[in-house]
Order: sequence, then structure tokens, then C-alpha cells
Amino acid sequence: MRRVTVRVPATAANLGPGFDCLGVALDIWNELTVERGAFRVEIEGEGAEQLPRDDSNFIVKSVDAAFRAAGSPLPEFAYRCCNVVPLTSGLGSSSAAIVSGVAAGILMRDEKTELDADSLNAVMDIAADMEGHPDNTAPATFGGCRVGVRDGRGWITDRIGLPQNMRAVLYMPGIEGSTATARAVLPEKVTRTDAVFNVGGAALLVNAFASGNLEVLRRATEDRLHQPVRSRMYPGMNALIEAALEAGAHGAFLSGAGPTVMALTTGDEPAVAEAMTRVARAMDLGGRVLVTAPTERGVHTVEAS
Repeated sequence: MRRVTVRVPATAANLGPGFDCLGVALDIWNELTVERGAFRVEIEGEGAEQLPRDDSNFIVKSVDAAFRAAGSPLPEFAYRCCNVVPLTSGLGSSSAAIVSGVAAGILMRDEKTELDADSLNAVMDIAADMEGHPDNTAPATFGGCRVGVRDGRGWITDRIGLPQNMRAVLYMPGIEGSTATARAVLPEKVTRTDAVFNVGGAALLVNAFASGNLEVLRRATEDRLHQPVRSRMYPGMNALIEAALEAGAHGAFLSGAGPTVMALTTGDEPAVAEAMTRVARAMDLGGRVLVTAPTERGVHTVEAS
């Protein structure tokens, strides 16, 4: 193998109550090319001014992790990243980097042109180990909406069906979100009442997707484990969620660690986008709105030779 190019989707994690367990792939894509040759890291698009161009880059670390998993040294590679997934937004940019790097590394390591089932499972295991949780890495790897957990033997993930006409309205405030900070503010312990509230919400969410009963998503996307605390980091979060719901969204929540707020819709996208934009302007939040959709496709090969 001389060269491989892979694509990986953005992801929204948690979906309200499914903290560190639920996530969905979105139709926003990064592209990574790994090629044998003198070491260099080229970056276009999102993060071009911020991301490192040495071996501390997540892409390089992730390709290395793929080789180390097989007990092989990392060859000298050149890396080219074309990024569309916004950084520090709560849309899984770090998971996109990790999953694409591991996938490209496995393809180059194993001399494969496509990611078969065994390769995807290996991508998932390595990437989730690096991230520490599967809520972003599972949908980035396999696509669609996924639930992921860990037992004593490793990672377990499964697909959750979605209505075909579901769309996602994203409001990305003009501030950066730090995942480390957003995790650090979370309490070490929660009450039984709040734990039961989230367990019930997560079960209701999965059943709503499976049954098509989207009327319950308003309750099913509520959360008591992370959003109340994180709302202090993002003053406009609750107002954006409420605006989306009033404009016709079935459910709305903080995407991952934030600051992006995501609303689930099936036909009211313009009204929801306008309502969220209006609130953001009134609160001087800055940022922008984006309408997209879930994608059933995860990381995949674009070119290999």
C-alpha cells in the first residue's frame, strides 16, 4: 500500500440523557490521506491555524496506535487533513481525528483497500480505548445512531434505528468548548432520583426512534446528569433548547460537551433554525446555524493504492 484516503463523519454525543453511551453520526465529513514518504502534516479547513503539525497531532498518534496494536513500528508517513468538522464545538472533532487515523493506519498496516467487519471492530476498540468512551467513536466508526458500553471483555456497541426523514438543526455559538473543562465541572456523584430520570429518558429515547413515536422526544432528550452543570458554562444553552422546542423541534439538547445545541426535526427545520438564530442574536451569542441529517455511513475508504 502506497497511499490511502478515508472519510469520517462528525458526531453528536449523549443526545440528552445518554451520557457517554449514545451518539449519532452526522452528514459533515473530514477527509484524511496517509501516504508513504517523508514526514509532514498538512491541514486544510477547520483547525488549520491551531492544530499541531508534529507527532503530537491526534492523526499521527492514532495511526501509530493502529500499528502498535499489531506490534509493528510506525513507518514514515505524510499526512494530509481536509477538515470540515468544527473544532471545540461538541461535534466530535477529536473522535473524527482518532477514528480516521486508526482506520487509515489499519488499512496501511494490513495492506487492505476497504474496511471489512473485522477492521471496523478493530477501529472501534482502539479508538474507544483512546477516547475512553464510545459515544462519539462508535457512530464515527459504524455510522448511524449507536449505543456503546464496556464490559470486562471490551467494548459493545449496537445500532439504533432512526426515522428516515429525521434532520438535525445545529446552532454553534461563537465560543469554544473545552471537553476537559466540561468534564471537570461534572459532579462525582448523582442522586438516585436523577439517575433514574436519565435511565428512563435514555430508554424512552431509543424506543421513540424504534417506534417512530417522536412526540415523546421532548421528555426523552431531557437530562439531569450533565446539562444543568454545563449550562453555567454556556449561558445561552437553555434558551436555545427552549426556542427550538417552541418552533417545532421534537427534542433538543447539548451536543456532546458543547457548546453546540442540536435539535431533532422532521419538517420544521427552517422555523427551528430561525428561532434559534433569533435567540442567539438577542443574547449576542454569535455563531451560526447549520441544518444537516444523520448518516448511516461511518468511516470508509475513498481511495487506496
